[in-house]
Amino acid sequence: MTSTRLWDRAASLPVPAGQRRRAELASLPTTQLPSLDELFSFMRDAELRFETLRMRIEERTFTARGNQVVALDVAMRHPGWAKVTTSEPALGAAGNFEIWVSDGAIVRTFSGPHRLGTERPVRNRVRGLDADFPGASRVYQPLTALPSETLPETFVHPAGYCQNVLATGRLWISGIDTVAGREAIVVECAHPRVIEMAADRPDFHLQVAVDRGDGVILRLIETIGGDLTREAVATSYQPDASLPPSIFDFEFPAATTMLY
Repeated sequence: MTSTRLWDRAASLPVPAGQRRRAELASLPTTQLPSLDELFSFMRDAELRFETLRMRIEERTFTARGNQVVALDVAMRHPGWAKVTTSEPALGAAGNFEIWVSDGAIVRTFSGPHRLGTERPVRNRVRGLDADFPGASRVYQPLTALPSETLPETFVHPAGYCQNVLATGRLWISGIDTVAGREAIVVECAHPRVIEMAADRPDFHLQVAVDRGDGVILRLIETIGGDLTREAVATSYQPDASLPPSIFDFEFPAATTMLY
């Protein structure tokens, strides 16, 4: 189950004209663990296996300033509708949150502590990404976008993370586990080459737990020299959840300062 060959199929799923994309792999083998190539291809199509999603991620970071816990609540409805609410439980509920919400055309953000808001059109994709480039030079196109470079983006759209981070290190599947009440496949990654400079050390290690049914990431653990530095866990994962009609409604509170 160990691999050093780079996986570069993050954007290789064809987009059919006039109809919604379908996952390349309907399911993983039930009698044995998949290969890493199979697993990464299965993970790439994770968001295509549900119509709606509710998910809560709790991230714990361990630094010189102590232990910090951040909670991220995610709601999605394909295509285009998404909302991410970020908070720190230790600070209490009053004004302690940030919201990112999109209908697929407009993105709104609001910071409770600073009373700052933004409203802007969704950014256009870079033109020419569908050209005949090498796999590693292409970018996954999400069905429903989430805020970039965040844990919800990594967990629900793991294709880029698999290609640009995990596949650059020494990889192996170490077994199975249970996360959020679901069976997960555990992948270990030793010294990935594409990471933050602060962790560019030979003793940097990543572990991800991948939902065996849908392919989303349910847990991400980072260690340096054997010491735990970051642990992000999906404490609740509900694909095809029933969402209230108003869940994506948002109005800026009075006295909000609009940045743009």
